Amino acid sequence: MSTIVQKYGGSSVSTPSKLKEVARRIVDTRNLGHKVVVVVSAMGDTTNKLLSLAKEVSPQPHRRELDMLLTVGERISMSLLSMAIQDLGAPAVSFTGSQSGIITTNTHTNARITKVRPTRVLKALEDDYIVIIAGFQGVSEKLEITSLGRGGSDTTAVAMAAALNADYVEICSDVDGVYSSDPRVVPEAHRVAEMSYEEMQNLADSGAKVLNAEAIEWAKRNQIEVRCVATNDPSRSGTNIKKLSQTHDVHHHSQISAVTSHPGLMKVQGPMSSSTKLCDCLNTYGITDADIYWQSSAQQEMWECWIPLLNLHQVEQMKHSLFALGASHIETDWSWVTMIGRSLLGLQETSSTGMEKSSELMHQEESSLLGQVSTLCQEHSLQATVLSFNPSALRWAIPIGQASQLVKVLHNTFIKMGN
Repeated sequence: MSTIVQKYGGSSVSTPSKLKEVARRIVDTRNLGHKVVVVVSAMGDTTNKLLSLAKEVSPQPHRRELDMLLTVGERISMSLLSMAIQDLGAPAVSFTGSQSGIITTNTHTNARITKVRPTRVLKALEDDYIVIIAGFQGVSEKLEITSLGRGGSDTTAVAMAAALNADYVEICSDVDGVYSSDPRVVPEAHRVAEMSYEEMQNLADSGAKVLNAEAIEWAKRNQIEVRCVATNDPSRSGTNIKKLSQTHDVHHHSQISAVTSHPGLMKVQGPMSSSTKLCDCLNTYGITDADIYWQSSAQQEMWECWIPLLNLHQVEQMKHSLFALGASHIETDWSWVTMIGRSLLGLQETSSTGMEKSSELMHQEESSLLGQVSTLCQEHSLQATVLSFNPSALRWAIPIGQASQLVKVLHNTFIKMGN
C-alpha cells in the first residue's frame, strides 16, 4: 500500500466549510487504497493575526515567545481537520510537530529541520489511521518549540515524506500549480507543467509563495516528486517538481520558465568593516550568511549588502544594530526580481560572491541574457542592479515601484515571445 503526503495551505482550510471539503478529499484519497499523511497550515490569515497581536503588545517581540504564539495556528487546524475526518467515518489522529518527531535547529522564527523521527506517525499508519500533522513547527534539541518560517509547512510535508519513503507529496492550495509569473502582474502568464528541483528552488529562494525553498532542498536530496495542485481541482493537473534532463542550448530563450518578484529587500551601505562581525550581527536576527548578497569596493573601502526581510520580525532593532556597526545608509524600499530557467548562462560555475564576472562572461555579455536585460532596463528607465547569477537563475535588485514593470518586460521579452 502506497503512502502519500498531502499538505493543505491556509486558504484551503480558511473556513469550517472549506475544512470539511478538505476532509472529504482526504478520505477519498484513502479510499483509493493509500495510506495518507496530511500536513496542515493555520486557517486563513491566522498567523498574520497572531503576529499583529504580538506587535500590539510588544513592538519588537522576543522570537522565542513568537514561536510559542505562532505555532498555535496549525494546532487549531490539525485538531479541527481530524474531527471532520472522523465525522466522515474514517479513523484520524492529529500530532503537533514535536509529537511527529520534527527535530530542528535552535533558531527561533526561522528554524531548519535537521532530522525526522516519525515513531508515532508510523505506529498510527500501521493502525490504519489518517495522520494529521501541524506544519510550520518542530522541536529543537534543547526541547524548545520552534517555527520554520513562512511556508514552513511545505518543508514539514517533504521532510516527513522522506522519512516515510512516501510515493510523492501533494502541495494543495488555491492555485493550480506554478505560473510563469504572477497572473495579477502579468495576465498572459501560463501554468508550467514541469519544473526541475533547481528551477523551483531558485523561484522559492526569490520569494515565490507556491513552495518553500527548504522543502525543495529536501525533495531534491531525497528525489521526492512534489506535485503542486489546486485543492478543488479533481484532475490534479498542476505542476510536477522532479528531476529533469538538462539542456546545453545556451541561447534558447524557451528554456526560461518563470519570472518572479518579491518585496522586502534591505540595502545597507557603509565603510568597510569586519564581515565576520556583520554576519554575526545578522545571524542573531535569523539571517544566515547564504541569505546575504554582497557587493564591495576595496578601493573605496566601502561595503554594500542586500538583505531579504522574509521572516524578519525585528527590522527596526536590526537597523540600530547595523548603524552601531558602522552602516551609514539603510534603505528598505527595494524588491528583487528573478528570472528562472536552465543553462541560462552556459557557465558551470560563478564566483563565490556572484558579482565578479569571468573573462568569458565579459566577452559574451553583449549577447548574453545579462547584457540583453541591461539594455532593456536602459530602454525602460529601470534602475536594476545585478545581485547574483548562475546557470539557472538571474537576480536583480530594483526599487519596489519598478518591480512590476521589470517583471512584465522580462516576461514579454523572454517567455511570451519565446513561446
